[in-house]
Amino acid sequence: MKKMSMNKLLRGAFVAVIAAMLIGFTVSCSNDDDDNNVNGAGKSHKVVFKAIASSGSNIEVAVYGIDGNPTTATSLSGTTWSSPEVTSEPGAYNATVGVNAVGPDASATLKVQIWVDGELKKEGTSSGQYLSATTSYTF
Repeated sequence: MKKMSMNKLLRGAFVAVIAAMLIGFTVSCSNDDDDNNVNGAGKSHKVVFKAIASSGSNIEVAVYGIDGNPTTATSLSGTTWSSPEVTSEPGAYNATVGVNAVGPDASATLKVQIWVDGELKKEGTSSGQYLSATTSYTF
């Protein structure tokens, strides 16, 4: 019974992460006016997404992307995860990441990070036994 409940909770958390990413992508595009005065316009960036969970936790799913092009990494395990380096298109607007994990108890933590051109730009956290952390960065 506990396994079924945990699966439902993780599935719900995954759906919440996907929904948050889609909303973030939609919001990032809703202000597009094809004006070259936008931050980062005309320049590509090297982006890496990372997740770090507390000891005893298990990272399971990560969804990450730039400007509405999400990639899903499943069947993950361990306390750390890092995406391959992604090169954004010139003029890209937004990078977003969401990660789900399960901790050993209610004091577990999960941190997600967005690194742009080798520099930490944004970080999000979650705490509890069932972890879901998201963050986004506007170039």
